[in-house]
Amino acid sequence: MIKAVIFDFDGLILDTETAWYDSYKEVLKKQFEFDLPLEEFVKCVGSNDTWLFEYLEKEIAEHLDADNIRSSAGILHTEFVKEAKAREGVVEYLADAREAGLTIALATSSTREWVTTHLTNLNLISYFDHLITKDDVDRVKPAPDLFLKTIEVLGIEPHEAVVFEDSLNGLIAALEAKIPTVVIPNPVTESLPFENYHLKLSSMADMSLQDIIESLNK
Repeated sequence: MIKAVIFDFDGLILDTETAWYDSYKEVLKKQFEFDLPLEEFVKCVGSNDTWLFEYLEKEIAEHLDADNIRSSAGILHTEFVKEAKAREGVVEYLADAREAGLTIALATSSTREWVTTHLTNLNLISYFDHLITKDDVDRVKPAPDLFLKTIEVLGIEPHEAVVFEDSLNGLIAALEAKIPTVVIPNPVTESLPFENYHLKLSSMADMSLQDIIESLNK
């Protein structure tokens, strides 16, 4: 029986990923006349930017000023997400999970400060019983550490939870932790080769949380 729901943050609750892609694309075009391919950027979605800068060093220059690029992209990103709203169906899922008596957790490769700030701005932070972030583990997704830590904190078995993810790195991590996963891609991740998920939806509005839980409890 499902006892908990575990949500990713970036790209799932708030579409920060499209904003990050647009930000890096604009900075790299301006500074280097380099057109960042989506299929390369998306490889770091749900994890960290290690892959992105390894790729850029191969394509542009061996010794990039990564901090400057991050800072410039970060300034643009702040503007892009300043007025952004939660993705369709997020509030309803959180409210339904609370009403159903399910424990609600967040498992994210981002920092606690990042998600706390954005969840507060979205007026969603009160829904969450636990926030598990990169500050709590040695490795972020696609390693399973965040989800294993979440299960440990919740005191449940993997099959007693369901994960909601938008990225391939997140799905890989959840599957390695043996937790059933519902994939809800965003515009940046929709073309990724997702496999072995429990369900794949285009939006949380496509299927109620109750129906998802019932499908898992069968």
